[in-house]
Order: sequence, then C-alpha cells, then structure tokens
Amino acid sequence: MSADALLVERVERIVDATPVHDIHTHLYDPAFGSLLLSGIDDLLVYHYLVSESFRHLTLPAESFWAADKITQATHIWDALFVRHSPVSEACRGVLTVLHRLGLDPRRNDLPSLRRWFAEQSPDTHLERVLKIANVASVCMTNSPFDDAERPLWERGFTRDPRFIAALRIDPLLLDWHGSIPRLQSWGYAVTRERNPANVGEVRRFLADWTRRIDARYCMVSLPPEFAFPADTDAAWLIEHAVLPHGREHGQAFALMLGVKRAVNPALQLAGDGVGCSELGALRHLCAAHPDNRFMATCLSRENQHELVVLARKFPHLHPFGCWWFTNTPQLATEITRMRLELLGTSFTPQHSDARVLDQLVYKWAHSRRVIARCLADRYADLKESGWPVDDAEIHRDARELLGGAFATFLGRP
Repeated sequence: MSADALLVERVERIVDATPVHDIHTHLYDPAFGSLLLSGIDDLLVYHYLVSESFRHLTLPAESFWAADKITQATHIWDALFVRHSPVSEACRGVLTVLHRLGLDPRRNDLPSLRRWFAEQSPDTHLERVLKIANVASVCMTNSPFDDAERPLWERGFTRDPRFIAALRIDPLLLDWHGSIPRLQSWGYAVTRERNPANVGEVRRFLADWTRRIDARYCMVSLPPEFAFPADTDAAWLIEHAVLPHGREHGQAFALMLGVKRAVNPALQLAGDGVGCSELGALRHLCAAHPDNRFMATCLSRENQHELVVLARKFPHLHPFGCWWFTNTPQLATEITRMRLELLGTSFTPQHSDARVLDQLVYKWAHSRRVIARCLADRYADLKESGWPVDDAEIHRDARELLGGAFATFLGRP
C-alpha cells in the first residue's frame, strides 16, 4: 500500500470513528410516533427518488399520488431498481442502507424487505440506526405552523436529548399576510401594518417557541430572489423582529438559499427546483448586523465560491452542508475541498437533511467518505510543506468538521 493510500486509510478510520452531530434534518423525536419516518417504503418515496422515477414512469402523476404509499414505493422500486441500474446517488443511498442493515436488495423481494422493517421494535431500530451511522445527535426542523407537530409541543412530552430542536419560520417570513390569522388564533395581536406593536408580538411569538422547544437556532428556506434590504414583509420582519430576537436569545439565524418552489407542481414536494441566489442580501445582513450569528447554505453550485469568500470576511457567518442537488459525491467533494482550502476547519461540511430515520446510515456513510478524502488530500499537501499531521490532529479536525466547529460557533455544547 502506498504512503498516500495509508494516509487515506488512516484518515477514513478516524473520521468513521468520530461521532457526528447532525446539524439539520427533517427527523422527529421518537415521542412524535409516526412522524418519525422509517422503513423501506418511506425510503423509496423520498422526494429525491420520486422525481427521478418520473423519468421512467408512464402513469400520470395524478394516478401516482392517488395511490397508497406501498403502491407508490413499488412503482419506484420497479422503475429505478428493477428496470434500470440504481446508479444515481439517491438509489445508491437505499442500497447502502439495506446493505449496512444486513439486508440483500439483489433478491428483488420488496415484500420480504417490508416484513423485516415491520418486525423491528421502533426503539431497538432507532438505537441500531444511530449506532451504525455513528450519530450522537440530530437537529430537527420544527415549525409552529405545522399542524401535525404543534399540538405535541403544546401538550409537552419527555424529550430524547439526542433530538435537538431548530425553529423553522418559513410561513412567517414568506407569507406574512397568510400567517396573521393563525398568529391571532394563538393569542398574538398582530395586524397587517408594519409597526412596533406587530414587531413586539412577533418577537413574543419567537421567544415563546424558542423557550418551548429549546430551539438551537432559527431557520428559513429562501427563494433565489430574496433581497435584503428590501421593501418586503420578509426583509422588514428579519430586520425588526428576527434579528433582535436572535441577539436577545443568543440564537443564530440560518438561511437556506436558492429554492425555487413548485417548478413542476405535479410532482408535489419532489417538484421544487434550484436557482442562483443574489448573495448581496447575505453580505448586507452580515455587514449591518455584526452582533448576530448567521448560518448559510446555498442550493446552487454557482453560489458556493461567493459564500465561502463571504465567510472569510465575516466570522459571524458559518457555511454548512451540501444539500439536495449539491449532495452528490462530485459536488460535495468540490465544495468541501474549496471550503477547507479557504476556511480551514471553521465550517460544517455536511448535514444529512434526512427525512427518514434510516437515511442517516447512507447519508453519513457517503459524506464521511467525501470528508475523509478531502482531508487526506490536504494532509498530503501539508506533508509536502513540512507539516506531517499526527493522529491527535486528525481526531481534532474530525471532531470540528462533524459538529464541533458548529458548537463553537453557537457557543453551546
């Protein structure tokens, strides 16, 4: 084995052994019951696979959505795993999950896979998945505007400390007028006017929910055309309510930039697309509000270099993750290498964005491989420059990249 191969093996071993703190998912605390998705059918009807399957399916979209989940999953399995080789990253992910759980997808026996998942105890399966994925904690996406989860928070429940909350406020910022009746029904005296009284009520709402769920950060997914400063409800609410709330509560504000919603409405959640964002908005936010902490991730490949340069200029900006259309080995490698070369280890290279518990297995297996190999390349360059790294340094860097740098940025363990 060559010296470079030995270095790669050494780095991969350490990165694999380092527990990850997954800073953004769509998973739920196990107390939420059926909202925590799991199993082969949920893996197959993941929106990444839904959109890919429609490149092969001949049935109308209306017929697909009218079918039950088992029928939908069967259509996707047949289209992507039986009639075609599962070479895409999303298909490979399903195979990685099954393989690491000890199941054989080559048997082409979807009913037996369903039976296996159905036989698992939810608690035992949760522990198995977290152990295989080596995940120490996951950060959820929690919206008070979600009618399925809000009542559970309002009633209260015993929290699993590994499931950490993040406050999602998309409807508040992107549909202010539509949010007003809901806020009013919850006891917040808001009106359409942009005035101090409404700012106070919105801040009260944010503070109430931050305390209720112990939100680690506040977040929003924004379209490519988002502008700041601007004469929009979103810009006004961010300026006067969200950012003052963040300063008061020590809460970071995460912006997920570049989503074009419903490019193809017939595909429902799978029909969203991507656009290049105007990152001048992020630059203005960082420049005007040095006492706030910002997290940012961009969906468009074209935005990645500018985001990293902005992070070099603003230490209160934390780039994180390669999500959705950038979560492929090719793009994740490119983006991670660029961030390492420009930021060192002061960023978070990946979050799983998992919507199904079992996805933690493949998302972190694949991401760790990318992270380890990018690190190994940098270490090889350091060695040529007279700085051979030792195992203690590799362990430290792995901890930083798998959640430690994020914890330091937030100022919370």
